[in-house]
Amino acid sequence: MLEILKNIVLEAGELFKEGYYNNKKIEFKGAKDLVTNYDVAVENLLIEKLTQSFEGFDVIAEESKNNYETFYNSIIIDPIDGTTNFVNKVPHCAISVGIYKNKKPYLAVVYNPILDELYSAQVDKGAYCNGKRIKVSQEEDLQLSLIATGFPYTSVENKEDLDFVLKALEKILPKCQDIRRLGSASLDICMVAKGVFDAYYEINTNPWDVAAGIIILKEAGGCILNSLGEEYNMFEDKCIVATNGKIDSLLYKELKDI
Repeated sequence: MLEILKNIVLEAGELFKEGYYNNKKIEFKGAKDLVTNYDVAVENLLIEKLTQSFEGFDVIAEESKNNYETFYNSIIIDPIDGTTNFVNKVPHCAISVGIYKNKKPYLAVVYNPILDELYSAQVDKGAYCNGKRIKVSQEEDLQLSLIATGFPYTSVENKEDLDFVLKALEKILPKCQDIRRLGSASLDICMVAKGVFDAYYEINTNPWDVAAGIIILKEAGGCILNSLGEEYNMFEDKCIVATNGKIDSLLYKELKDI
């Protein structure tokens, strides 16, 4: 079934690339939250193909089907994670599909068609990038750790969220090697899985942003927590902390009191 999922995502990737290099119709869902006609087109293609291949699975998708109450046997889709990058031709954007069976991780694919990087995982069978097994880093020192983060769209109108971003940077930046903000949660988590980043944190992500990355990171030996150091719930928790499993306690110590 993983090969079927990969092939469908690769097919959608051709449409993704078409949109990346061509003119797009752009609308705003919020002050900073963009959506293009290609977000909708890629999502529609994925829903059509995936529901044909995965019978009995419901869909939770960013642009059309986002009722969390249907979560059980679910295909969770972000057609273009990193739409702002996609619009501005920054090549850090991806298709993200996580499949959950009986509310538990099952299959995942995150595909960046522009850089031709396909991350995949099946539960208990490891995580891969372009067919090569990937593992998290072994870094145990927060001061030597390269960390990724993201800025929530809500920081425009929500001062509490803006304060979190600024306070987290103020606390963590002096205590780590550096912080990167690239603009695609699914790829950031996959880069933790690949050992490029040692950790990633962000607030106000949606399930479609992280559903696939969670599966891939866990299969690569990583750890997903909330800011209190508890098991992360993608439908309920405000903050996600994804790490190599070595620096998680050090990182959420900095985040828990913000």
